[in-house]
Amino acid sequence: MLQFDSKIVGKEIGYGYLRDHIIDRGFTIGGNWEYHKGSFDAVLWRGGGETIYLRVPFIVTVGELDNEDAQIRFQKPFVIKHVANVGLDYDEGSLLDATGASQFQTPLDKDGHIHDKSRWIQAGEQVVEEKVLPFFIN
Repeated sequence: MLQFDSKIVGKEIGYGYLRDHIIDRGFTIGGNWEYHKGSFDAVLWRGGGETIYLRVPFIVTVGELDNEDAQIRFQKPFVIKHVANVGLDYDEGSLLDATGASQFQTPLDKDGHIHDKSRWIQAGEQVVEEKVLPFFIN
């Protein structure tokens, strides 16, 4: 995991408003959300069973995350690498798992080693700057 400083840290915004705008920019709500916290995730790179994600975590300051009107405050973003099993598996979901299309496949390594750290930190910073921060008023 590569955590990095960003102008987004400490900024607050409406959850539903931001989600509706950044979903078309490659973000999804992270699967590890709870009513009081969550993250927006975006794929930075995928290949050979490895995926490098940008994760932008937040806490809920007003309401609960399943409510469109919830307010969220961002914490330090980070880059993380998941390593998936791309070998043969003969159950009903094996094609989805092998192609990386299964959102339910558990990674073999949820925090794999990331080479060229400065490259991925810079990529994460750029995505936050270009795809998330424009929706904040100040």
